[in-house]
Amino acid sequence: MASSPASAAADPPAGGGHAWQALAHPLAAPTLLAVALVAVPVFGGSFFAYQIALFLIYGLATQGVALCWGRLGFLPLGQAVFFGLGAYLAGAALKAGAGQPPALLALLPAVLLPAGLAWVLARLVFARSLRSGPYFSLITLALTMLGFLVAQQWQSVTGGFNGMVDIPEPPGLDRYETLYGLVAATAVASTAALGWLLRQPLGVLWAAVAQNEERLQFLGYATDRIKALAYALSALLAALAGALFAAHQGIVTPQAMGFVLSTEFVIWAAVGGKASPLGALLGAVLIGYSSAELRDHFAYWEVIVALVFIAVVRFLPDGLAGLMTRARAGTPAAAGTAPERPAPARPAAADAPALRFDDVACSQSGVQILDGLSLALSGPGIRAVIGPNGAGKTSAFNALTGRLPVQRGRIQVGAQDVTGHAAWRVARLGVGRKLQIPSVFGELTVAENLALALWAGRLHGVRWCSNAPHHWHSALGDELLARFPELAAQRHRAAGQLSQGQRQALELALTLLPEPRLLLLDEPCAGLSPGETHRMVEAIQAGVARLGAAALLIEHDLAAVAALEGEVFVLHQGRLLAQGPLPVLQADPAVRAVYAGARK
Repeated sequence: MASSPASAAADPPAGGGHAWQALAHPLAAPTLLAVALVAVPVFGGSFFAYQIALFLIYGLATQGVALCWGRLGFLPLGQAVFFGLGAYLAGAALKAGAGQPPALLALLPAVLLPAGLAWVLARLVFARSLRSGPYFSLITLALTMLGFLVAQQWQSVTGGFNGMVDIPEPPGLDRYETLYGLVAATAVASTAALGWLLRQPLGVLWAAVAQNEERLQFLGYATDRIKALAYALSALLAALAGALFAAHQGIVTPQAMGFVLSTEFVIWAAVGGKASPLGALLGAVLIGYSSAELRDHFAYWEVIVALVFIAVVRFLPDGLAGLMTRARAGTPAAAGTAPERPAPARPAAADAPALRFDDVACSQSGVQILDGLSLALSGPGIRAVIGPNGAGKTSAFNALTGRLPVQRGRIQVGAQDVTGHAAWRVARLGVGRKLQIPSVFGELTVAENLALALWAGRLHGVRWCSNAPHHWHSALGDELLARFPELAAQRHRAAGQLSQGQRQALELALTLLPEPRLLLLDEPCAGLSPGETHRMVEAIQAGVARLGAAALLIEHDLAAVAALEGEVFVLHQGRLLAQGPLPVLQADPAVRAVYAGARK
């Protein structure tokens, strides 16, 4: 189950394979950046370094925008509010300390308070819905407008329109000379730190959030907290940049919290490469500095910036950093050398798996979907759920996993009432769900997909930022790869490139690897050939038996239902019509009247 890098199938570029491999090394980007930044004052002089420092500061905030937008898929439009807040707080601290060393201690709240505010805001917004991204962007836009208004009107604190002036330099530094070294070191450190984070399990989870947040919640991950953490980190970077800005400029005006600066952060991230920390930083430096120069020599400089932005969005969706990615796309990666190790064991459940629906009713857009559904199961084994289209089969699963609001009744998993619980909370009680249409993380590799499932319930504390989980494996995972060898053979291929049958197998593995006690399987054999169906049924039976789990399986293929040889629930019009062995139900007149698939 280890997901160590694999060699690519393509040959390396002629005469340049070793060079591209060197550039792909994790330390290559920060090392090259450090060398370039050291050269700036040497070849460009102190004033040029002072100018570049300003755009490096902007680049730190741009990296935060790129983290949220390029990695997690939500766009913060008000990042300047944290930049400005950090600048005002740092400026006030430096003025209060008169540039003495104790003032440095007061700079810490200037960075941490904006990050805390961002975390609270994100928790409030993202906890409500998976589809809150556009609303979040609008809220952050409104926040920066509010911040600008407050900064302009609160003259006794911010200085109003004229700004907070006469901010002293940090002790021991000169803003026109030595401060550049601090700014450059901070830029290199943030680039290296973000690059390192993106390679850890937390970075894989961030990428998974952008691709398939719902699937991640069904694995038991609290995605609203994962997104809030990323947003808090982006705000910390913006506040840190703001603190450096106050020291660098000696003045902070309301424009530091304005919408224009927030927009520039977005443009720089897009042009440089929103998926790359280095690309975002270079976008701010290259485009920002070029814009500043154009502003002094060309009246319509905004037109050129706008055209560059449009061209990049149209022809380089991954920004300038994407050119480097494309150039080394055929370069084989270095093979992982760390040995595989067993994943930590999950706590064993003391009670037998059990599920109960009591008079559950749900409706949507005025249509009654579940109408007093009551059913119960207890103990391990596979049960099938059948019924005509619209009977409420998938809706029952949606109600159980928090995707459909319950208006009446109660749902219990074991002794726990889960009515109205979020999907990730239900998953943490030992409920695994496979969707009707195979749901995987299409841009991640098969190995990364499997790793996300294996990590579920096992990542705690420092393991989120440790390389060790990349090399975990489990006996169940090894068995699944042996049963589906095509997954093992393509473990370093993007999951979105798999065939229908392979995606079905992969999603079944995702559902089983967290070792749930209750499995909800929605048409796992849909689109499969007879041979693939037989293999899928065997895999389900083996997985359920190994876990000692209970499984509810929705299936229209009665041959597959018969092969399972378990109890069958028949649903009709949102209610339980009948239950029992399949041969008995096929002879039931009530079932035959509503279910066209019954056989003699």
